[in-house]
Amino acid sequence: MPHHVNVLTGKIIELAIEVHRSLGPGLLESAYHNCLVRELQLSNIPFRKKLPLRLVYKGIDVKAYEVDLLVADKIVVEVKSIAAIAPVHEAQLLTYMRIGGWQIGLLLNFNVTVLKHGIRRRVLNFEEEES
Repeated sequence: MPHHVNVLTGKIIELAIEVHRSLGPGLLESAYHNCLVRELQLSNIPFRKKLPLRLVYKGIDVKAYEVDLLVADKIVVEVKSIAAIAPVHEAQLLTYMRIGGWQIGLLLNFNVTVLKHGIRRRVLNFEEEES
């Protein structure tokens, strides 16, 4: 796995921890999302938020989904504030990654006492980039 992707996922996690330290658990998902967006801005990390993701089945649009954050056009970040991460949440992340063609994803659940317990990092069919 290229070093820069690991560095970038580490930086995203570091920023999420900063948000969690400042706010603690128990707020709405939108609060954590907006604060993480601000941290990405302050860190000059490129991202797109609330990115539409179209699902096309046999030539027709079936549904438009929305990716919380796409960082550096490489890393899908899904922000949650839920009691516990369930398999359906991890499946959602993996499905977004597959549909969008992205290989790295982070699922961040801010509704935990210590954020490291709310982080899931997923890799989907990773291929080395040529230098």
